[in-house]
Amino acid sequence: MAGKCDICGKVVRYGCNVSHSKRHTPRAWMPNIHVTSLVVDGKTKRFNLCTRCIRTRSKAAG
Repeated sequence: MAGKCDICGKVVRYGCNVSHSKRHTPRAWMPNIHVTSLVVDGKTKRFNLCTRCIRTRSKAAG
């Protein structure tokens, strides 16, 4: 799956795990991306969306 949301542009963020002894080791925060089908201009298209965008879309559809 793609690592980027097609709506909000959320991508992988990098940083460090910091232990109790303050040792830094690299880590990554991955976005929760799902392939979702949406109707755009009367046609169904597939998008890579993060779960926040999927939730917002479903709430807006009401």
